[in-house]
Amino acid sequence: MDHHLRAGEGRCGPYAVDVGPESAGWGHASLRVLELPAGGSHVFDTGTSEWIVLPLAGGCTVTVADDSGPAAFALGGRPDVFSAVSDFAYLPRDARASVESAGGGRFALTGARCARRLPARYGPASAVPVELRGAGSCSRQVNNFGAADVFECDRLIAVEVLTPGGNWSSFPPHKHDEHRAGEESVLQEVYYFEFAGHEGTPGFGYQRVSPSGRGGGTDVLAEVRDGDVVLVPDGWHGPSMAAPGHHMYYLNVMAGPDPERAWLISDHPDHAWVRETWPRQPVDPRLPLCTAPAAPADPGRSA
Repeated sequence: MDHHLRAGEGRCGPYAVDVGPESAGWGHASLRVLELPAGGSHVFDTGTSEWIVLPLAGGCTVTVADDSGPAAFALGGRPDVFSAVSDFAYLPRDARASVESAGGGRFALTGARCARRLPARYGPASAVPVELRGAGSCSRQVNNFGAADVFECDRLIAVEVLTPGGNWSSFPPHKHDEHRAGEESVLQEVYYFEFAGHEGTPGFGYQRVSPSGRGGGTDVLAEVRDGDVVLVPDGWHGPSMAAPGHHMYYLNVMAGPDPERAWLISDHPDHAWVRETWPRQPVDPRLPLCTAPAAPADPGRSA
């Protein structure tokens, strides 16, 4: 399996990216990126997975039929991933859903195979915790819209990470490929990248994944650009490096077989000491790159 999919290599049908258990050769996590023209729409079945629809650029209306009847969620979205935190919609398994966009846009569908069928819900941008993680050149912003302790899902965990140009994210390198109760969880992970350009010059960065010795041998050192995807079935992952002058965005989608839905990681023993230096350093003053709005624009639910 190729663990680095360049933009276009993961395209399938209406999706600019379509990565899931069948194509990735694993059992749990999925990511689709849907591009719609102005006035465009797309209908799909959720199947055995739960999904969060997250606008990357533009707004949309998401409709779904669940146990209590049809629901419609108007997502305001955002101009791009660097300028705002977005609202989102949760879709249960075993449902038919549609995404429609009057103005067009790009929408991430983050998914995970699951057992429970939870209700469809709207997630306002104002309820998304914005975390500043790390310090110094390891400073980054994490939008925890689908974190395990923030929003209820059965199996899915998803967050956004914004890294100022020149900084390192996912550092120290860490892993989550073995089950150790209360210490580490088993999670497959997808990284989806976008970059801020400069005066017409596209941005870029680098992603490292190295074997952890847990039976898998994932080994990636990739130059990543807009629309690229890196798959992490196992291994130490990090750093994710943003080229100077180009802010980096990545969307993390995680899911796994453990009974508890939790993001529990082990730092690489050679680099764990880096965390100890953060209290003595300031957070990068460029952060946050964007903030969540103070009040929700919750459209509620319509029949």
